[in-house]
This record gives sequence, structure tokens and C-alpha cells, in this order.
Amino acid sequence: MKPSFINKLYSNQQNCQSCPSPAIVSEWFTELLGTLFPDFRKQQFQSKKEFELHIERLKLQLEQILYRNPVKSVDEVEHVADLFFSDLEEIHQLLEKDVKAIFEGDPAARSETEVIRTYPGFFAIAAHRIAHRLYSFGVRLIPRMISEFAHSKTGIDIHPGAKIGESFCIDHGTGIVIGETTVIGKWVKLYQGVTLGALSVSKHDAEVKRHPTIGDFSIIYAGATILGGKTEIGEHSIIGGNVWLTQSVPANSKIYYQAQMSTTSGETDTIVFK
Repeated sequence: MKPSFINKLYSNQQNCQSCPSPAIVSEWFTELLGTLFPDFRKQQFQSKKEFELHIERLKLQLEQILYRNPVKSVDEVEHVADLFFSDLEEIHQLLEKDVKAIFEGDPAARSETEVIRTYPGFFAIAAHRIAHRLYSFGVRLIPRMISEFAHSKTGIDIHPGAKIGESFCIDHGTGIVIGETTVIGKWVKLYQGVTLGALSVSKHDAEVKRHPTIGDFSIIYAGATILGGKTEIGEHSIIGGNVWLTQSVPANSKIYYQAQMSTTSGETDTIVFK
């Protein structure tokens, strides 16, 4: 290799010394998830004291990660870590409600333990609950690393900025995309391939609401695409599979495409939007 190229790479290495790697962040998240749900744990704890020390170690690791991304003052880092760990009980309570919603919403689920251990939807939601809480404290890069780690494992892409209510259910989940400014109410259920996205991808819209709002108790079936920051789905609505929606609908709506089979004469009915 050319000396100039080696110099460039070395300079990049030196400049990135304060950057936490995605591997470090994902390992911390995995350890935290195993702390909240022993189904993911990597170790047995012999005493309550040992478990308390484990939690303190996770908090210290978070401080080290935050201090390196980007470099912040010790006081700022400790304050964010304190806030986050004081909110862990609330995060855990939200996740327990998510587990219950997934279990009750899927006839194939035999137990809540099965949901926790095997459902990609739960894993993605857990990553989001943790990432979003850090995001709400003004941390940006670390939550994105957590969400992308979950994305790589589940195929579910949830931006940490999205606001999601309690008892959230993702069934199957592969291919789901939830944008940064999405707002989702409580007891909402999404199936695979759903996109809650933006109508515009212009950088000029970076600071405005670009993604839809989904009302409480709504169901969005596989392949549906809902776009736009002004698009609101009223509560108790059902959005059918493969619907493309860029306008608001009132509460208790049923939106779907209906295609009938070809007749014996060879005539085919057109797709109807209702």
C-alpha cells in the first residue's frame, strides 16, 4: 500500500479512539436485556449482592460508552446514566405489557416465555424501548447502534426517535420500517412488511414531522404502506394488507383493497379501494 494511504488510515484510527464500536454497544445491550429478562442471561448469579454489582457494572459501562460518544463532561455522562437506570423499572413494565400483547395477539404463541425467547418482534421492541429512552435524553449515535443491531437480527427497522405506546404487538415482523417521527398509540398491532414512512426524503425536512400517527387499538396488516407526517390513522382502525395510504382516516375505519377472481368469461374486476 502507498505510504500516503497508510497515513490516512492511521489518522482515521487515531481520530476514532473516542468512538465506541457497534460491537461494544451491542454487547452492553445484550447484557442489559439479560438483566431485565433472565431468558437472555449469560450467567447465573449466586447472590443478590452479586446481581447488584452486575447492575452497577452495566451502569459504569454505559457511562464509559457515553463518555466516548462524543466526548462529554463527566457530570453530563453520569446524569444521563443515572436517569436511564432510574427508568429501568418503567422500561421493564412496558416490555412486560408488550410481551402480554404479543402473546394474546398470536394464537400460535404457547407461552409468554416463548414470546420472550423466540419472537423477533419482542427483541426489536425491547431494543427500541431501551434505545428510545437514551434518545429522549439527547443521546443520538448509541441508540442508532442499538436499533441497527436489532435490525440486523430481526429484519425490523425502528428508528429510536419513534414514539410507541404501551402493549405494542409485532407479529412476524420481517420488513417492518418505522420512521423517526412516527407516533404509535397503545395496543397497536403491526404485521410483516408494514412501512410507516415519509412522503419526502429531503434534508430540508429533517426537523419536521415526516411520518404518520397511528391511533390506539389499530391493526395494520402485512405489506401496508402509510406515509406522511400529516397522515393520522384514527383509533380502532384496520388497515388491510398492501394498502398504500397518504391521507388521514377517521376512527373505526376499515381500509383495504379488494380484488375478485377472474370470471369464466375471462373478465377481471378492477381493484377497489374502500
